[in-house]
Amino acid sequence: MAFTIPWESLAGGILLGISATIMLLLNGKIAGISGIMTGLLTPKSSDFAWRLLFAVGMVSGGVMGVLVFNGDAPTIYNSSVGMLAAAGLLVGIGTRLGNGCTSGHGICGIGRLSKRSIVATMVFMLVAAVTVFVRLHLV
Repeated sequence: MAFTIPWESLAGGILLGISATIMLLLNGKIAGISGIMTGLLTPKSSDFAWRLLFAVGMVSGGVMGVLVFNGDAPTIYNSSVGMLAAAGLLVGIGTRLGNGCTSGHGICGIGRLSKRSIVATMVFMLVAAVTVFVRLHLV
């Protein structure tokens, strides 16, 4: 079996890295999605505009990925609405407990060689693997 390079994933990773770097250099802020969204929900007038633009950019980027680049978007889910809501709630609780999410710790923190972010990302990945195993094999 020959290895093929996942070009779309590579391009997406490069874009994430570039956008996080630009955000840090031009705004002095970490591109952690949970922190950005928390700031939108508890706004301060001095930073509301850039947070809103960031959120709109994330949504419009996803829409462009589907419409312009023929990306796949799930239309059928194998889980109930309750399961999806519980999963979203648990993710929110986890980002609060971990003082950030995979974008803040995994992309920005590891890029800054933060030991705390490296450990947090390792824990995120371990929990994700266990969750997938439980979901696919035990539930």
